[in-house]
Amino acid sequence: MRVLGVDPGLTRCGVGVVEGVPGGALGLVYVGVVRTDAELDQAERLLRIERGLEKVLDEYRPEAVAVERVFAQHNVSTVIGTAQAAGVAMLCAARRGLPVGLHTPSEAKAAITGSGRADKAQVTLMVTRLLRLSEAPKPADAADALALAICHVWRGGAQARLAAAQRAARGRGIGGGR
Repeated sequence: MRVLGVDPGLTRCGVGVVEGVPGGALGLVYVGVVRTDAELDQAERLLRIERGLEKVLDEYRPEAVAVERVFAQHNVSTVIGTAQAAGVAMLCAARRGLPVGLHTPSEAKAAITGSGRADKAQVTLMVTRLLRLSEAPKPADAADALALAICHVWRGGAQARLAAAQRAARGRGIGGGR
């Protein structure tokens, strides 16, 4: 499975493509950051993020997209921009018919390190080890995007199969419905 991980942000939107199967070896396909200038109009910044994500989608053709689930922070303006960038990533995926998995930072940290409370240094170290990289991906947004992609390879595939089985069972009249 090839997954694009997106760590959304208006100034730095981390992107990373990982290939692998649950329980198997993982491989780095691509890692980078889509950057926008804080002095640009917000609509222009979102357009540049969309163009950057479309370029990665065109070139690396992932089968799924994993996006960090935005959660409430103290700085509302930061959360709004982050949520807008996440929405752009989901739109790009939906335009191509790709499934989107939303993972919280704690879920990604737990999948990568075994602890949902791991710090950025621990996540970066484990991403570097799991992908057998000679050096850590930088900046942290890029490492976080890879962590999301790895989390989705390991968790998202099973979740998608379970959801498909549940839909099929409902279609056959099996299982409870509302």
